[in-house]
Amino acid sequence: MTVALTDRPHALAAGSAPIRVMVVDDAVVVRSLIARWISEEPGLEVVASLRSGREAVDQIEKVCPDVIILDIEMPDIDGLTALPLLLARKPDVAVIIASTLTRRNAEIGLKALASGALDCMAKPDTTSAMMDPAAFRRQLIEKIKHLGARWKKSQARTASPLPAVKPAAPRTSLAITDKAPPRAITHSAPEEIKLRPFSIATPRVLVIGASTGGPPALLALMSHLEGVADRAPILITQHIPPTFTTILAEHIGRASGRPTREAQDGEPILAGTIYIAPGGKHMRVTRRDGAAVIALDDGPPVNFCKPAVDPLFTSAAKIWNSWVLGVVLTGMGSDGTLGASAIVGAGGSIIAQDEATSVVWGMPGSAATAGLCSAVLPLHEIASRIVHVFAGERT
Repeated sequence: MTVALTDRPHALAAGSAPIRVMVVDDAVVVRSLIARWISEEPGLEVVASLRSGREAVDQIEKVCPDVIILDIEMPDIDGLTALPLLLARKPDVAVIIASTLTRRNAEIGLKALASGALDCMAKPDTTSAMMDPAAFRRQLIEKIKHLGARWKKSQARTASPLPAVKPAAPRTSLAITDKAPPRAITHSAPEEIKLRPFSIATPRVLVIGASTGGPPALLALMSHLEGVADRAPILITQHIPPTFTTILAEHIGRASGRPTREAQDGEPILAGTIYIAPGGKHMRVTRRDGAAVIALDDGPPVNFCKPAVDPLFTSAAKIWNSWVLGVVLTGMGSDGTLGASAIVGAGGSIIAQDEATSVVWGMPGSAATAGLCSAVLPLHEIASRIVHVFAGERT
């Protein structure tokens, strides 16, 4: 899954214990390389480097990792079989699936996410991709730091009150004029979240952005949007590589009962259809011959992501103005905040997933603390609020 990265590496608290990482991969070259990368990174420690799921299950209670990098195809016990056994022995461990990019592995990877893994990455193969692994290394280290820190701090955060959420006074304009540039949000200090009123315009288009933890969240959300999915187009950008988006579209189609597909360049955007940004390309909205159509962009990453949420949100605001309702789900970094600002500035509204139900509260937290949201909700309440807003309700 392509991850939204912050401009600077995730900082670990000074003097804190290192994040303990177990690497499980039957390919010795890959296993050794990943272990070396982790060992070279301050604040991270490799506590086990193993070749099979069986070894991981046998060793997990002894080495007590915070994060596991888990391959799918391995001898003895594969990754999908090992996952529930690992979580049974250490429920608070963060598992990142790292597999080669095949349709079979993409299907298994999404099943693993539904079974408790927190993220999924396309592992470079042993040919040309492994010769230049800088992007994969950067993404992997960032995921380990964010997810490891999240789980290490979970007890402390559970005992601490969440940031207060207070509605802002009504405003005559929804444009942002005095906000500092958006930044990635950490959990080091609670911040007050001020909500703005929902737009007076009834939305006609739903756009959604997600990253780490997004696939299960999307499936849960899309299975409860019957009325909205019938009468409005839904456009989704999920940070995820090619092949995974094909499988994700199939899963969302089954969950929603609506036509769902990877978007194609130039196709018209129709109500009752769900469009997924294809892995490796940005999805934007443009207008041709008076009709709104999909525009796929093979340009450079945005916020270190491709696809990225900001291009979708920003372009949707230009085409549909106040008719857009945006939703920012769980994910690292701040991708989606600039796009959310564009939607709000055009008269639309934003809903964000709350911290308690997010795997990582980077993306939704960034939008929320920037003052862009009209609601910050647990995942299980978002669908109902979307349905009510599309019905013209504002509270």
